[in-house]
Amino acid sequence: MSYLPWAVLALLSYSMVAPLMRVATSGANPVPSNVAALVANTVLVVATLGVIAVSGEGVVAHLDDPKIRYVLAAGACLAVGILAYYRSLSMGPVSIVAPVFAMFFVTSSVVGVLALEEPVTARKVAGVGFAIVAVVLVAGE
Repeated sequence: MSYLPWAVLALLSYSMVAPLMRVATSGANPVPSNVAALVANTVLVVATLGVIAVSGEGVVAHLDDPKIRYVLAAGACLAVGILAYYRSLSMGPVSIVAPVFAMFFVTSSVVGVLALEEPVTARKVAGVGFAIVAVVLVAGE
């Protein structure tokens, strides 16, 4: 269960991304969403470099790993997703954009079941169903 504090920290931290990006990229004198993405992700890269330096994890040794292609593909998906997310936040309300964006939890779960052969349980199906209902209720106008 040592992952739960990290998950809660991620939840609390990521909960602030949409409101902060909305304020930064809209209204008077907005920062363009692509510039906001560059700056925010530069902070991510610098922080990650710091964590790697402190932890002593090597980077170079992993660059020729056959699985690095999955990391690169994930990075490409992340880039498209974040750029689109920040752009949508600059144009629309957080109360709609964030829940629609959060549907990636549902689609990721479906991919996990279909492509990674993860087990399907009634509880998971109910959770996905409730997530869809929640997004419709929260994001609906």
